Amino acid sequence: MNEIVQGLAGRDGVELAVIPRGTGWDFVRTYGIPRRLEDAVAVARDGRAREIDLGRARYRAWEGGEAESWFANIASAGMSGAIAKRTNETSKALGGKASYLWATFTVFARWRNDEVRVRVDAETRSGRMHDVVVANGRFFAGGMMICPEAEPDDGLFDVLLIGDLTKRDLLLTLPKTYRGAHLPHPKAEVLRGAVVEVDADEPLPVELDGEQPGTTPASFEVVPKALRLRVPS
Repeated sequence: MNEIVQGLAGRDGVELAVIPRGTGWDFVRTYGIPRRLEDAVAVARDGRAREIDLGRARYRAWEGGEAESWFANIASAGMSGAIAKRTNETSKALGGKASYLWATFTVFARWRNDEVRVRVDAETRSGRMHDVVVANGRFFAGGMMICPEAEPDDGLFDVLLIGDLTKRDLLLTLPKTYRGAHLPHPKAEVLRGAVVEVDADEPLPVELDGEQPGTTPASFEVVPKALRLRVPS
């Protein structure tokens, strides 16, 4: 999905239909696109077009220098970038949810938070954080409804700042994320804006729709109605 968006972003007269065959299914959950092959084909054939926003990310590539990519669902900077990298390096034989859970606990056990600086439009925050989640859609990491109020066509990101979690915090909160019941939380804050900037003293891994192309410093910008998507009528 992420690779296709790189070529379709901003092109007029083109509609994208998605047949979900991956392991996470996170993008399609927000739109109610069915996973069953025959039903997804029916949506591709008979569904309606919905104009959705995309995100444009700028970051430091692994090869060095600044790079730019689009994302359709969710971007993040922090521990989730390391989780995405570890998940992509496994076979995912256990399926998306189990693979992401295993990677989450493996990475969390060794993760050390650093001071992170975040700007969302005119608002700024700083402190020790696990993650900065920049959401256009609602789901990531194999079914976590991480930003349950995100709307992919409102011209704004929902930006979730996840603070200095303990292992107990993770164990108690993680199951709730699959129901979208983890918010409000005393160590989390949601901001809304069209432009997000993230930086830290030590570079943080950046994740875009499950891909892991580089590190902070990074910026994320909403591009309204940049993609036409086939969704259920």
